[in-house]
Amino acid sequence: MSGSTTAGARLRVAGVRGGANRWVVLVVLCVSLLLVALDATVLHVAVPAVTADLRPSGVELLWIVDAYPLVCAALLILFGTLGDRIGRRRVLLIGYALFGAASAVAALADTPLVLIVARALLGVGGAMIMPATLSILRDVFPDRRERAMAIGVWTAVAAIGAALGPVLGGFLVEHFWWGSVFLINLPLLALLLPLGRLVLPESKGCGDGPWDVLGALMAAAGVLGVVFGVKRLGAGEGPLGPETLGPLCVGAALLVLFVRRQRRRAHPLIDMRMFARPTFSVSVGCIVLAMLALVGLELIAVQYLQLVLELSPLETGLRLLPLTFAAMAAGVTGSATLRRVGPRRMVASGFVLTAGAVLLLVLMGQHDRPGLLTTGFVLLGFGLQTTLFGAYESMLSEAPADQAGGAAAIGETSYQLGAGMGIALLGSVMNAVYAPALTSVRGVPASAGSAASDSLGEAYEVAARLGGPAGESLRTAARHSFVHGLHVTLFVSAGLLLLGALAALRLPRIMECPPPEATEATSEATEATEAREAREEASGEAPESGEARPSRTQEPRPPQPRRAPTAARESSEAAVPAGRGSR
Repeated sequence: MSGSTTAGARLRVAGVRGGANRWVVLVVLCVSLLLVALDATVLHVAVPAVTADLRPSGVELLWIVDAYPLVCAALLILFGTLGDRIGRRRVLLIGYALFGAASAVAALADTPLVLIVARALLGVGGAMIMPATLSILRDVFPDRRERAMAIGVWTAVAAIGAALGPVLGGFLVEHFWWGSVFLINLPLLALLLPLGRLVLPESKGCGDGPWDVLGALMAAAGVLGVVFGVKRLGAGEGPLGPETLGPLCVGAALLVLFVRRQRRRAHPLIDMRMFARPTFSVSVGCIVLAMLALVGLELIAVQYLQLVLELSPLETGLRLLPLTFAAMAAGVTGSATLRRVGPRRMVASGFVLTAGAVLLLVLMGQHDRPGLLTTGFVLLGFGLQTTLFGAYESMLSEAPADQAGGAAAIGETSYQLGAGMGIALLGSVMNAVYAPALTSVRGVPASAGSAASDSLGEAYEVAARLGGPAGESLRTAARHSFVHGLHVTLFVSAGLLLLGALAALRLPRIMECPPPEATEATSEATEATEAREAREEASGEAPESGEARPSRTQEPRPPQPRRAPTAARESSEAAVPAGRGSR
């Protein structure tokens, strides 16, 4: 850590690292993540109520839903690297305050524009909170064994938040009004702000040189353009349309310029040399592939449950609960699994298990098979969470401690990009299979068939308007076509997952950790260095002549056995950190 910090702050950091307080810190960080994960999904069930009350246009409704994830994804790198410079705890506390204020504005919004602005501000607050939780966790748990356990809890909480959002939102909308889905944030934030100031340690990265403001803005604009373009693809826009192609090209160009700028700077926002480490780059790629295969598939599965099996929203949520519980179990047991089998086998087996679950779900058809669905969802949740846990842990452990904020931001951005690309890719596959079969249904006018080809829900509405044998024929054809498209989409998803399993073979075979004695010696040496610097700053004395002041950005490394100076050695040493855990 660098920069001027008070002696009290140093004592707080030493106390957190050396005692049970770090588990209290983990609780605060997990509650913080729960807030962000809830807000990503809690509004979905409130959209009909928002539409009836505020009467937004189609474009306004799109921005009400998308402003939060778009802004959050765009600013992750900016605030992740800013936390490395000015203090991760400071950025997190500011994020709390902004998240609370934006929640109050959103709950009381009386026009679509006010709600859109409030959702965008929630995205800014979320972008401050998400990478800060991971980077503080990286700093508070210097021992990799304990850090793996903490990451397991962190990922389990993310799964809980994503699943709890629609259920909690539906309950609040049914019993109160749509603004209550935002007001639930305020009691938690009223607790988190003072508790965070009290128990969270401050930590920073190297902080050498000026913060690259232009580079941070380039990264934000680039990610925003790419994510927006991908979302337009997922919404059914043509790839060559100006609203899709323009943002994609501009965003990609800005990201290329951002990477070139970071490589040239002496003090970059993100050290691009991290991507030269196979463990780091492969872990990021595995996160993208896992989310790419899952999110679009999950969206289609919800449509299958509601429109093909004709389950109610509550019944649909209950059918998906086994997936959430399995993901929680994988997160809690992930640390033990990682120590036993190592990153390579853990991530690869998670991908293979998820692919097997996806192929099992191909057996779904026109009729309900609860046992098959439950088994498939359990395997899917456990396999996917196993993959994400191993990838996140390997990525963050491979990154230098002073780059923890940037590394966390890269991981969260990869998660968001993978999710957006999954909706776009698998949604496009689904539409390519589903739509052609409805253009030539016997007895159905061509115009009706064309309208029905937009979605299964639209097909049901068209069939209801037609009525009679023609309507029944259209409804039956749409159901069959949707199930066929689902099967093809499942095969594509399984192929992506198996590709991820092959990529995971480049991860380290074992989870390398320093012996407990070395970790204790590291912590004691770090605390002694910080205490000595605190005494020097308090007395105004400089280090003795000829004595080099130790850098606070680099904690003393535990002894390492002598090895040949190879790239593999650099990768394995980086996975034994001196000082680390997103939805």
